[in-house]
Amino acid sequence: MDSLSYKTISANASTVTKEWVVIDATNEVLGRLASQIAKILRGKNKPSYTPHVDCGDYVIVINAEKVKLTGNKMTDKVYTRHTGYPGGQRFATPADYLAKKPTFLIEKAVKGMLPKTRLGDKLLMNLKVYAGEEHPHAAQSPKTIKLNEIK
Repeated sequence: MDSLSYKTISANASTVTKEWVVIDATNEVLGRLASQIAKILRGKNKPSYTPHVDCGDYVIVINAEKVKLTGNKMTDKVYTRHTGYPGGQRFATPADYLAKKPTFLIEKAVKGMLPKTRLGDKLLMNLKVYAGEEHPHAAQSPKTIKLNEIK
C-alpha cells in the first residue's frame, strides 16, 4: 500500500481553490439560510476543510429583501445597538431594517455564526449581499446553487 494515502493533508493559502457561488434568498428562512452561508464561507462543505485557514468560497446573496422570518419575529424581534453616548440605546425590528437596509439582516445573522477572530473578519469579507436580482460579479462566472442541494 502507498504510505502517502495515510497522510493528513492540511490546506494552506496557496493550496486552497476558491469558487464563486450565488444563492437566491427569495422565500428562505433567515436562520437556515445564514447557517448554510456560514458553512460555505468556512469551507466546511469541502473535504479539504482546515479550521485555521480561509478555505471557503465567495458567496453572493441576491434578493436579500425577500428573506422570511418565522412566527412573529418580523415585528417582535428587537436588534439593540448603542451610540456610545449616555442614553444612546437604540432599538429596531427586522421590518425596520428591511425597509432601510435589507442586506443588514443576512450580514448580521451570518456574522454571528462565524468565528469572532481575525479569521472570522476575513471570512465575512467573502460575503457579498445584494437587495435586488443583479450583482456586479458576473466576470467571476459564479455558479448558482440551491440550498436544498447542500444539505
